[in-house]
Amino acid sequence: MTSAVSVKICGLSTADMVHVAIDAGASHIGFMFYERSPRNVTITQAASLRKLLPLTVQAVAVLVDPDDDLIDEITRTVRPDLLQLHGSETPDRVAAIKTRTGLPVMKVISVADGDDVAAADVYEKVADLLLFDAKPPKSMANALPGGNALSFDWSLIADAEPRLSRTPWMLSGGLTPDNVAKAILRTGARMVDVSSGVEDAPGQKNEALIRAFVKAAQVETTTSG
Repeated sequence: MTSAVSVKICGLSTADMVHVAIDAGASHIGFMFYERSPRNVTITQAASLRKLLPLTVQAVAVLVDPDDDLIDEITRTVRPDLLQLHGSETPDRVAAIKTRTGLPVMKVISVADGDDVAAADVYEKVADLLLFDAKPPKSMANALPGGNALSFDWSLIADAEPRLSRTPWMLSGGLTPDNVAKAILRTGARMVDVSSGVEDAPGQKNEALIRAFVKAAQVETTTSG
């Protein structure tokens, strides 16, 4: 049978763009809580934007090595559906956050080579989802944990897909309206994530690009069953 691809639009910070993403058909909306990011939002902002989401769209809190106080405030005030951990969180820390909040957790795996993909195995039993993103090179100045407009070799995911099928996963890293369909067909991804690929400048989302991305991602992937 065939399966539609879910789309997460990440790094939204305005009501207008939240409405656009919902209307375009996004399944997840990501709110970034990381002060270094141009997409950073305050907890108050995120709580207001979160109220705009219908039950069919999940609110994702994107966190980078958060402490417990921040986690508690975000879960209490924003009430996200999913926590995305985009730092150097260990499997034990992921498990602790999941237990503390009672929320599903998605762990980001930064990928440059096959060893990075294999490293995801240690998170299988503690994370509800995995997200594969491009690892910025050490030479890249002021690199962020994500949203750097970098891609990685999709064959690394395609080659590992039989193993990856044990845990739901999402593909990210340099995706745009022009390449997302190819990435989906190459990797078999059933969930994709975009931030910089639908922007005019860091943190400035573009309505036409959001709509084009969601439309381009709606290719059909074959599943067994």
